[in-house]
Amino acid sequence: MNKNHKSIIPVARVKNSIFMIHNEKVMLDEDLAAMYGVETRALVQAVKRNMDRFPNDFVFQLSMDEFKNLKSQTVTSSWGGRRKPPYAFTEQGVAMLSSVLRSKRAVLVNVEIIRTFVKLRRILSTHDDLSKKLASMERKYDKQFKLVFDAIREIMAPKVTPKQRQIGFNSS
Repeated sequence: MNKNHKSIIPVARVKNSIFMIHNEKVMLDEDLAAMYGVETRALVQAVKRNMDRFPNDFVFQLSMDEFKNLKSQTVTSSWGGRRKPPYAFTEQGVAMLSSVLRSKRAVLVNVEIIRTFVKLRRILSTHDDLSKKLASMERKYDKQFKLVFDAIREIMAPKVTPKQRQIGFNSS
């Protein structure tokens, strides 16, 4: 990757648009449409015209309850704005969008979004590896370093920010 490349969309904007819904990292149609420079209805219409490219593991529509919960968490007006629940796109769904939107900007935006998903996956992978090593060391050194291990775990615990909230029902 070129270290000097100028991003068309700031990475922070992409990261702040990724939500956990149904235990999936997804982006909502409205955020994607804004990044692509199209109206939300045009994006949804392009997807509906090409539904064979968007199976349920690529895109799904939020339920009314999930939509109401999302609206209440994002402090959206109850009388204005959209009336129908948004569509949520997984990483694969986002990748497929550039093939149905067919604009140079869509391709460039997709590259940035996919790069952000990959960075997040790397960060999570590193965190998992570190957790496994820590558990192994904890078993080995037992009570001697329990305080140290507890302190490290507390530091590693993810801080939940308003944009990283869980929406929907959890099967666990």
